[in-house]
Amino acid sequence: MRQIQEIINIFLPAKNLNYKKIGPNNPNARGIPVPTSKKGFHLDKSIEKVCPTGGLKVSSSKEVTFDYGACLQCGHCVEASSGQLENSGFVHVYSVDREALKVHYVDGIPAIYEEEVSENVKQFRKITKYTGFQYREVAASGNNATEAEINASFNAVFDSEASKVRVVASPKHSDAVVFSGPVGKNMEIPLQVAWDTTPGPKALIACGTEAVSGGLFERGKLPKEPDLFIGGDPPRPDVIVSAFRYLMGTKKFSFRDELSKFLSERGRKS
Repeated sequence: MRQIQEIINIFLPAKNLNYKKIGPNNPNARGIPVPTSKKGFHLDKSIEKVCPTGGLKVSSSKEVTFDYGACLQCGHCVEASSGQLENSGFVHVYSVDREALKVHYVDGIPAIYEEEVSENVKQFRKITKYTGFQYREVAASGNNATEAEINASFNAVFDSEASKVRVVASPKHSDAVVFSGPVGKNMEIPLQVAWDTTPGPKALIACGTEAVSGGLFERGKLPKEPDLFIGGDPPRPDVIVSAFRYLMGTKKFSFRDELSKFLSERGRKS
């Protein structure tokens, strides 16, 4: 009987996610590195060399800055920190403000920062909050990891179309351009052409750490400053769809506020 039920489950439609209830952290994921909640925080400057993207800077033994837009969430810094850093499981790393992804900690406490919203994002939200948007994806010299997650974002489980976000074949029919990868020389012109062909008002979305900062590589020329930055190498499909919802204004989210709240709750539990 059990085998029959397992076979039936294969053919049953998958239950898609409830994005209104999804949280910013996932206990099954490594997530971004953060200072531990232990007293006596002390970090050696030599740990900077461990970060493959240079996204970790130690100002003093008590001060450290993470550029989560350059973070691969690889965990190398945690392994080398002698218990001073830990993997948080916090995976919803996205913002319309690039500077918001650069977090300065003093004694393990993140500095206060109010994220800024550009006029273009405000305009984009006005026209997409209730109607959604369509996007053209450009694979700009990446390793296909982010592309695979983007593909998964519109399957039966993550179902981006239920959030009114659809991928289209032509930038002529799109409201946004989503690009992945560090934008190699050979992809600078195709990305620019896709952007120029997209009618306005429009948004440019950097999806994945390589798109946000270049990751392990030097990032190439962009048509303009992105309107949305989604960190992770690669970002999970649920993170991608949540970030799209945030860009449209159908999801209330602040990376810095959510991170501070998460760290505060963690401190109370420890």
